[in-house]
Amino acid sequence: MKARINVIGAGLAGCEAAWQAAELGASVTLYEMKPLKYTPAHHHPGFAELVCSNSLRSRQLSNAVGLLKAEMSQLGSLIMEAAYASEVPAGAALAVDRHHFSEYITEKIRSHPRITVVEQELTQLPTEGITVVASGPLTSDALSAHLADLLSEKSLSFFDAAAPIVDASTIDMEKAYLASRYGKGEACYINCPMNREEYTAFYEALIAAPEAPLKEFDKELQSDLTVFEGCMPVEVMAKRGFDTLLYGPLKPVGLPDPKTGKDPFAVIQLRQENLEKTLYNLVGFQTHLTFEAQKRVFRMIPGLENAEFTRYGVMHRNTFLDSPRLLDDHYRLRKDSRILFAGQMTGVEGYLESAASGFVAGVTAALDALGKVVPAFSTKTAIGALASYVSSSTSSNFQPMNVNFGIIDPLDRKVKGGKAVRNEAISQRALEVIGETAASLSELKQNP
Repeated sequence: MKARINVIGAGLAGCEAAWQAAELGASVTLYEMKPLKYTPAHHHPGFAELVCSNSLRSRQLSNAVGLLKAEMSQLGSLIMEAAYASEVPAGAALAVDRHHFSEYITEKIRSHPRITVVEQELTQLPTEGITVVASGPLTSDALSAHLADLLSEKSLSFFDAAAPIVDASTIDMEKAYLASRYGKGEACYINCPMNREEYTAFYEALIAAPEAPLKEFDKELQSDLTVFEGCMPVEVMAKRGFDTLLYGPLKPVGLPDPKTGKDPFAVIQLRQENLEKTLYNLVGFQTHLTFEAQKRVFRMIPGLENAEFTRYGVMHRNTFLDSPRLLDDHYRLRKDSRILFAGQMTGVEGYLESAASGFVAGVTAALDALGKVVPAFSTKTAIGALASYVSSSTSSNFQPMNVNFGIIDPLDRKVKGGKAVRNEAISQRALEVIGETAASLSELKQNP
């Protein structure tokens, strides 16, 4: 019975979990309800669909998500393999062509000899084997109800928002210019500069623009709407004050306009969406405005007056568990270790963080099933610290968390040179520690 691994959901977490379990020698059944049924936020039939943005964020070791990338690459992550195989220029960040990324992962999963894909919506957990639940923050109502009964817990909810995408050929490059902040990496962002008058008019239109009504499945939550800070709609951010956007997505520092040689009053950045450079997304412009309002307000941005939107921003519900009370530091359910959870529903936030939870859950499920020792993931590493945060947060109001250096064990020595140097030292230590884990897992994969 224990030799069978079930994985529910073929998102980033589910695909990573299925892949790692299969690579370690387990027999995996991956359940995915697409293309038979889609959530309100998903449209592409492939696996590991990126909904919010095509950016996997920083690749620098002075940034915690950069460390997480390096750790996962060292550990043999399928998600990282796919990301580097489909990357598009994004300066110091790692961004991908989202369709190539999905296709790469879909082909790898479907062709693995130890993975069986079943296109089916599960409304309850399988009764046999070990199961990894990676059904995502938009888990179907039926499965959500089953999980609520199983856990005797009420899932929390927040709203997540996606940014619009524009046709690159409709951007006026006489007004916009190519640059990366502080000149780091290739000049691959399209920058739309604003003077104070332009920004003021845009700001006033933005905060007055109408928002789209909530979908039927979200109406019951309308009176308790909360928005996660890491993916906040631009209009919500703007309503916090006139200067808020100037310190956020419209921050002009390090992006001098070549026409003046000076930083503009405000800058809207657009990031390459695909390899062909035909699509660009508005960085930080997740939104819940109506489509007509998006077209009207965003066309006030210099260079986007005639922009054609290939996708408008959307907003959707995310749900997550009270994980510190429910899960251990390997994402296993405390009251039944045959059930594991992975992805955003555990309270990790972000693409890489979701994949990282899937990695740990997949490895744990496989080694438990095969009767082998499950490695500890040290809190000196990003992947281990994230699992520890999710399982042991002492906050009375548990909230989703991106990986950050604040949850990683501090150095036992002082480092001169400032925050970036200290963070890089933490990263170097983490990569040494994760190297030992990677070596032991590699040996297990070679002898499944």
